[in-house]
Amino acid sequence: MTVSEIIHKPLSEETRERLLYAAGEVFAEHGFRSATVREICRRAKVNLASVNYHFSSKEELYTAVLDYAYQQASRKYPHEPKKDINKPPEHLLYDFIRNFLLRILDEGRPAWYGKLMAREIVEPTGALERIIDTGIRPLHEHLASIVRTLLGNRGNKEEISRCILSIIGQCLFYRHGRPIISRLYPGLHCENGIAGIDRTAAHITEFTLSALKNFPKSPAGSRR
Repeated sequence: MTVSEIIHKPLSEETRERLLYAAGEVFAEHGFRSATVREICRRAKVNLASVNYHFSSKEELYTAVLDYAYQQASRKYPHEPKKDINKPPEHLLYDFIRNFLLRILDEGRPAWYGKLMAREIVEPTGALERIIDTGIRPLHEHLASIVRTLLGNRGNKEEISRCILSIIGQCLFYRHGRPIISRLYPGLHCENGIAGIDRTAAHITEFTLSALKNFPKSPAGSRR
């Protein structure tokens, strides 16, 4: 490495990080298709050539932003099922729901992770398969193991999948439905800070456990 490279590396990394943060904000606000490289560079206070230099294209920048956001969320709210192996399944369910809500509702830096994920689900791009494989599938598999334990010998593969989607759906509504919730139930404050998220997680957990407790046993031969 030359002296020139050593001198300029910190500045290059700083520029790349500024682009990631600015792009995250712009993609979260406008979506991938409507976001412009010009606006991203304006917010990052860098020249237009910086995107091609650091990321080759807008598509590569978007993928890098998703990876970066996922890494930040995972670092702040780690998903470590192996450490919870001795916990009762009811506690595991609460931990999963709380962790998931924290990831999608967090207003800390970067606060656009939840918005990006919400937009990607509604307006999928070419990065969706990568997101599913690296982030979404492992979470669903962990939740599936919890649900199967709670159901015991009740529920076939399809029914367990629907239970998983019902739990995730409850959580996602607090992200997607914010404008509706704030107007219909202005005093609920369901997503305000950690305390609000804790209350929401407790409610979803109790509601889910009640449903799973009363889940009918599948007829013989129907479990697949």
